[in-house]
Amino acid sequence: MVNHVWGLLTHPNTEFKEIQRENESVSHLYTHHVLLMAAIPVICAFIGTTQLGWLSGDGHAIQLDMFTALYTAVAFYLLMLAGVAVMGKVIHWMARRYESRPSLHRCMVFAGYVATPMFLSGLVALYPVVWLCLFVGVVGLCYSGYLLYLGIPHFLGIDSREGFIFSSSTFAIGILLLELLLGLTVLMWGYGVWLF
Repeated sequence: MVNHVWGLLTHPNTEFKEIQRENESVSHLYTHHVLLMAAIPVICAFIGTTQLGWLSGDGHAIQLDMFTALYTAVAFYLLMLAGVAVMGKVIHWMARRYESRPSLHRCMVFAGYVATPMFLSGLVALYPVVWLCLFVGVVGLCYSGYLLYLGIPHFLGIDSREGFIFSSSTFAIGILLLELLLGLTVLMWGYGVWLF
């Protein structure tokens, strides 16, 4: 089902060419890739926070009850799915000045595959130590940025110098979007704790 994951991690240039040849639809991407990959950090965080709790440096664990963890997990899952769509729209909007401007659905497919390393970095949430989750999350974010830098020139048919500028702008917007998603999740978790 998630047939491009290994290729994106081991030989991304070749894999991006394969993805481009497939001309995959947004619905196929979501049902066969994004829905599954986005579930990895959600399920891992749910298990980690309900069984072990968030472990801080002083050894104190903040364990979530099942209802609060489920509420937060569902909210974060929906926000991640929306985040991929928003990044696809950002790429489409930023590509408006290029002659080979890809369609919106191709931009969303591209964004979904670029987010793969970030989704995979969520595996560490099974053992939710704050510093470890932060470190692995940054590694996943950096590899997603690397995929963006590699893929944009091929995707838009532009030279690597111009692709670097485009990728840098897109990456910055992606980081802001990620911070917004994390902030919204924390807010919902905080209100969920107080409401229920």
